[in-house]
Amino acid sequence: MSTPSAPPPCPHLAAHRLTSRPLRFLRRCLRVRPLGRPEIRRDAREVPRCSPCASSTSPSPSPPRLYACLSCAAVFCASHAASHAATPPSPGHQIAVDVDRAELFCAACGDQVYDSDFDHAVVLAQSSTLCPASTSSASAPSPRKRRRVDYRAWAPDPAESALMSSADPATSARAAAAAAPPGLRGLNNLGNTCFMNSVLQALLHAPPLRNYFLGDRHNRFLCPRRTPMRHRAAGADAKAACLACDLDEIYSATFSGERTPYSPAKFLYSWWQHASNLASYEQQDAHEFFISILDHIHENIKDEQHKSHEQGHGDCCIAHRVFSGILRSDVICTNCGFSSTTFEPCVDISLDLDAGSNNSLANPKLHARNGERNLAGTNSKVSTLMRCLERFTRAERLDAEQKFFCERCKERQESLKQMSIRRLPLVSCFHIKRFEHSSVKKMSRKVDHSLQFPFSLDMAPYLSSSVLRSRYGNRIFPSEASDSDAVSELSSEFEIFAVITHSGKLDAGHYVTYLRLNNLWYRCDDAWVTRVEEHTVRTSQAYMLFYVQKTLYYKACERAGAV
Repeated sequence: MSTPSAPPPCPHLAAHRLTSRPLRFLRRCLRVRPLGRPEIRRDAREVPRCSPCASSTSPSPSPPRLYACLSCAAVFCASHAASHAATPPSPGHQIAVDVDRAELFCAACGDQVYDSDFDHAVVLAQSSTLCPASTSSASAPSPRKRRRVDYRAWAPDPAESALMSSADPATSARAAAAAAPPGLRGLNNLGNTCFMNSVLQALLHAPPLRNYFLGDRHNRFLCPRRTPMRHRAAGADAKAACLACDLDEIYSATFSGERTPYSPAKFLYSWWQHASNLASYEQQDAHEFFISILDHIHENIKDEQHKSHEQGHGDCCIAHRVFSGILRSDVICTNCGFSSTTFEPCVDISLDLDAGSNNSLANPKLHARNGERNLAGTNSKVSTLMRCLERFTRAERLDAEQKFFCERCKERQESLKQMSIRRLPLVSCFHIKRFEHSSVKKMSRKVDHSLQFPFSLDMAPYLSSSVLRSRYGNRIFPSEASDSDAVSELSSEFEIFAVITHSGKLDAGHYVTYLRLNNLWYRCDDAWVTRVEEHTVRTSQAYMLFYVQKTLYYKACERAGAV
């Protein structure tokens, strides 16, 4: 029994492919009917008719099939196909297309033919009809990639909530605990460790950092630096504990749904291994602890030769991908105007309190942009975050002993120095300098001035682009126009989500964290977590402020509301 073989390809189609462009150009001539059958696009009032016999495809018991020549667009029926192919000049007029079924037809052979390019055009036309494009091409989902549907857990409606509230007290307590935002859990004080608890609460609820750890991007069970606790001090060559692993364990504990206070003893012990000079139960500075944690997480991953892709991209770890920005420093010669520019990374911005230095707003428009009014005009002991930032980016004259060498003047000249922000991080941390140390007076003191801060912050006035524009006008410099770190207006808008406060004296104080979750404020005082009003947060002595980019903040609120 012989194996059936495929018929030989049509020689006229092969000749047409060699002498004309690929048949994919017919895609724009195709349209798909509601049931999915493709046909040749034409005007609704147009009725195709055979040129020799005038027969048409109008409704009839047995309408003839009509074909359109790909070379001259003449329409003919199957009876006159051979005559059209033989009519001089015949070369190139053998291949036609069925006007109703979008199928290729050879007039010389009198049969249908197949072409891969034309078939591909038909498939694309059908897929574009089944998956219509949205109004924005950037947001249109790929035909091969389906959009994942976000999980939404059950939430009680008012009637169901009323039924639960009328139940027994134990059920009501469980319902109240379930209504609290996820991850809201107190941390036990292990002996003057409120500085650690306050920073951990802010880190636990930083949206990008939280999504990283809860998304299992750093798995403590698979981390190559993971060392059992009993073996960590076994020898001098033993690796120090991985702080990212211990932080991952705290995330798992706080977002487990348990509401009883958690004791971060393992994390404290791991930090002591990295910062042996601070290994004691004495009160430490929350800001120094914050910087230490980020640096050691960075060093853990940087020193690991077998770093996985989940722990970082390139030479950057998750801590710096979230908190790291770039500052720009310009030193300007007052004699010739020559400017020397340097850039340096930063994970936070330290701001001086300017209370009493200037009661009037230097630029009311910039401050009104952040919702500030002249609130400090009646109280010299009140400062604002916008004025602190304006003072940070204000040009200041350097002392005579700080003259710098001007490359244009070829000698040391008096100069001005101006700071600005070249690139904003995902999470901006502002450290308020409340602790002053004077080597001349040999004394230290705490500044108790109040600080007013907005919940929504626009950082555009303090960016390098805005500072340069105010200095040079609207001239565009090539180095700035092609700057890959340029910040858009959308990414310059931030929302506050955590405030760390300090109360008491310099050597005997207490740290507390206020968290903003679902637009509600909660006071985290070690193991005690309570609901507070906005006024309580605004009147507190802020020491560290945490802002996240507005788009990330609202996405976090949407996800939290769905849980």
